[in-house]
Amino acid sequence: MSSASNDLSTVSGEPILGMSRPPDIEVTQRRQRVIRRRWTGERGKGTLSLMPSDTELLSIQYRTRFLTTRSGRIERENDPDHSSGARLWLAGCPSGNVAGVRSDVADGVAAEIMALLATEPPFLTRDGCPRHIDRYVGLLSREGAVAKQSLGVIYEVPHRLKYGQGLALLDSHSREGERLHASLSKHGLPVGLLDLGFRDASEFWAPWCVALHDGEVASVAFSARLSETGAELGVATVRGLRGRGYAAVAAAGWSRLQSLQSRALFYSTDRTNLSSQRVVARLGLRLLGASLRLS
Repeated sequence: MSSASNDLSTVSGEPILGMSRPPDIEVTQRRQRVIRRRWTGERGKGTLSLMPSDTELLSIQYRTRFLTTRSGRIERENDPDHSSGARLWLAGCPSGNVAGVRSDVADGVAAEIMALLATEPPFLTRDGCPRHIDRYVGLLSREGAVAKQSLGVIYEVPHRLKYGQGLALLDSHSREGERLHASLSKHGLPVGLLDLGFRDASEFWAPWCVALHDGEVASVAFSARLSETGAELGVATVRGLRGRGYAAVAAAGWSRLQSLQSRALFYSTDRTNLSSQRVVARLGLRLLGASLRLS
């Protein structure tokens, strides 16, 4: 098992990202480029010759969700809003864990956390907690109280889901979608989308897909995080139209977008988000792992 000062420690024979030496992080990036080549196939046709392991998928999700330093520490969320990243992120599946500590956590504290993470059993249950959660909180609290603890679940989204085919959809790849976006940019968003927290059409983070109800946007599936090798699905549905399957229809349409076929696709949600769990159930998504976020 590697020391806590290394880029890659080992849990259950799989990598765990965190405090790091630059040469090791380059190894991780090379592995992810290999995974991308496997995903796209020799001729870029979107086929997999060798499937990445679940821990490799979690590693891709980590690099998709966060912008990281050369050493693998979290700088911030990988979103257009430049949101603050987690102080500690831990994701796990049966074959191992992937974790990272934010770059502004003191090196000594980060080293203690990474040493502890190296002893963390695979964190995979929907309703359990990491073994050392209280110790992680205690270590981070040396530099300020932990304001929020979030336990979540991570799902893998297949490409080209067939759910809802034939229903009214528009996407950022189509001329009709471009016209919709131009109209929303010019005239503003409808009240239903404003009530969800969207400020303007620029917050339809591309690539996106919308499901329509009587010609109006019912639900939007967008790329909440996007990297060279992965994409994280975000979904929002107008309140008066929830429970009718529009979110699942939009999400399935998003999974079929051509620009996403060379990327691993993910959907993450808090354990307690029942609306998201309904989307998961409708689409039959596979549980990839569990997550802990300390902010």
